[in-house]
Amino acid sequence: MSTVRKGQAPAKLNRDEFRLVFSRNFFNPSFEKVGKELAAVEQVAWENYVNSEKSPVTVKAGPGAADPDYDLSVEWKEASDRLKAAAARQMDRDTQSRVLIICASARNDGSCPSEISKTWRLSKLCEELLLAEGFEPDLLDLSLLTSDYDRHIHPCKACASTAMPLCHWPCSCYPNHSLNQNNDWMNEIYEKWVSAHGVIILTPVYWYQVPATLKLMIDRLVCADGGNPDPSSTHGKKAEEAKALEENWDYPKHLAGRAYGLVVHGDVAGIESTRRSLSDWLDWMGLISASPTSQLDRFVGYYGSYADSHETLDEDTAFQEEVRNVARAVGTAVRDIRSGKSLPANRGMGNPRKK
Repeated sequence: MSTVRKGQAPAKLNRDEFRLVFSRNFFNPSFEKVGKELAAVEQVAWENYVNSEKSPVTVKAGPGAADPDYDLSVEWKEASDRLKAAAARQMDRDTQSRVLIICASARNDGSCPSEISKTWRLSKLCEELLLAEGFEPDLLDLSLLTSDYDRHIHPCKACASTAMPLCHWPCSCYPNHSLNQNNDWMNEIYEKWVSAHGVIILTPVYWYQVPATLKLMIDRLVCADGGNPDPSSTHGKKAEEAKALEENWDYPKHLAGRAYGLVVHGDVAGIESTRRSLSDWLDWMGLISASPTSQLDRFVGYYGSYADSHETLDEDTAFQEEVRNVARAVGTAVRDIRSGKSLPANRGMGNPRKK
């Protein structure tokens, strides 16, 4: 087994440093009237921090786990149970076909930009078409990260790079109550992905890349591609145990078989490379491109005014219809996959390079 390398992380904050960081959450002078109460809360938070109380409420892993006596986080166990139930519903042929529509723009009119995004408008076109064709659309608006109170997608901690079995499905890195890394949105988002029969991602281009809102979600979906559904097998985050397990790991693809479509738009550059990077990622995850029509990249107002971009989109009815065609293509693919008419081209093939 390879050696677990150490020596990068800094030491914990001392008491004074912790107080300074804690107090930044209460900069508003209105909190002065509850100063004594906040001091008491700070003391408890300090104790939780120095004792590394990541998951203070636990339940036994129970029958079927590698270690039934292991203390699992209640929050992780509840999320895992919801994903299992969602997977069962997704496989039930009597359920309505569900398509997850992801609006990846960081802009909405409830935050600093004060205006809705073009991506939101395009997402609504997909939602309206799929609803009219008998699907159950589920619109996930990632811009809520910028406008909602204390909503987060915390960054991936890259457990998979130590060993794939250390990356749990769903992610067990959050919440981490000792570090105040709470209110993570991903457990709800995992359930949306698992419940879906098809996925459409609509995104603008920010500096030749996808927005941070989308990249955060993408990175946290690494556990869906090879992740370990049993944290008791590694006793939480025991790197040595995970490294030993990886020698015979089968890298389960928890979201494989779903149809996907893409809409990428920009104003100057980067649309093709962004669309390709997204399709490469989804292909790797085992999702199925609905058709060539389901992958679209277009400029809206090439080198035009930002201020007039919504009016430019109003006039580009061809682009609007192309977006509807992405939704139509994904809908058709979902029907074909669920009926057994369409099967993955690589079905039955062994993967000589598992990862």
